[in-house]
Amino acid sequence: MSALDWLSGFSDRRIAQGLRRELHPRSPDLDGLLDLASNDYLGLARHPEVIKAAQEAAHTWGTGATASRLVTGTTHLHAEFEAELADFVGTESALLFSSGYLANLSVITALTDEHSLISSDTSNHASIVDACRLSHGHVFVAPHKDVGAMRAALESATATAVDQPSHMLITDAVFSVDGDQAPLAELARVAQTHDAVLVVDEAHSLGTVGDRGQGLTSQLNLQNCPGVVITATLSKAFGSQGGVVLGTHATIAHLIDAARPFIFDTALSPMNVAAAQAALHLIKQDPELPESARANAQHLSDLATSLGFEVSQPDAAVVSIVIDRPQDAVAARDLCASHGVRVGCFRPPSVPDGRSRLRLTARADLGEPELARTAAALAAVAHAGWGV
Repeated sequence: MSALDWLSGFSDRRIAQGLRRELHPRSPDLDGLLDLASNDYLGLARHPEVIKAAQEAAHTWGTGATASRLVTGTTHLHAEFEAELADFVGTESALLFSSGYLANLSVITALTDEHSLISSDTSNHASIVDACRLSHGHVFVAPHKDVGAMRAALESATATAVDQPSHMLITDAVFSVDGDQAPLAELARVAQTHDAVLVVDEAHSLGTVGDRGQGLTSQLNLQNCPGVVITATLSKAFGSQGGVVLGTHATIAHLIDAARPFIFDTALSPMNVAAAQAALHLIKQDPELPESARANAQHLSDLATSLGFEVSQPDAAVVSIVIDRPQDAVAARDLCASHGVRVGCFRPPSVPDGRSRLRLTARADLGEPELARTAAALAAVAHAGWGV
């Protein structure tokens, strides 16, 4: 007998439910498949200038940061990019992390305590869910985009003392599974009325939403409202790696002082910082990139709808097609691959409503040939009867 004998039974149940997760190593060219599964929304991960910047940083700084930010992990490159990104989004300050996951974990745990009510949308990313669980606060999970439920939760919460952290509302700006936008303006009014912190995760909207890709918070001119804190990742539209928190000088200073994931984690590598900085320069130079991603998303959404699928309204670059049964979703994903297109396949518990989905990334650099290939793949799925 082994203490891990139960693993085989767990695995068998997952397989029977169509929920078994496996790794699928890819070749550099994705085995010739069109990539609609990654989060490279603007197609910048392989841009020559982004690659060149990473290479030059590796020659200058080495391949790793070598230590935490508070020891020797903070380079002049980190500080320079933090200032440039804060200026782009329109906040006072920014702080880089080695992942967006740790950025959310830091903000939620460092800005709340046992007296805080933390109200989180049920469709928020797993990093937010886990951060809420690890915090000492009282967590309320609100129905998707239900502003009234969040308002009612705050109204029923006990007031916090002046010298204590306040209550908190947390939402994705654009939700990662369905690609729909949060009712951010309404949430901001609720947060202000009740003196609550509003945390907005711009992972799927920074670089894709707004006239210049500055994100939903900036598009609504909320980035400098009292109590607003923005988190984001550099691994999607910026084609690199890492996370960031944007907010006031006081907020960033507190995270440096008190956020354990920041204090004890090795810093983001200079290579990744340089790559993200180069991507930011490209976004500034070509403000049509965000619009191209959104236009391609709408095109794919219209196509899928015309084939009879249930499709979410894409508010950024994510197109989500509902295929209820996880086994059918896996089969649909594989059929798309046989037609030369790799798409994402989201199954429970990644989808909080229990309905599986195909998730397509409508990159800014898709042209007519790529869109036509995708149309043929989705038509094959529709013909097979999955999701229609």
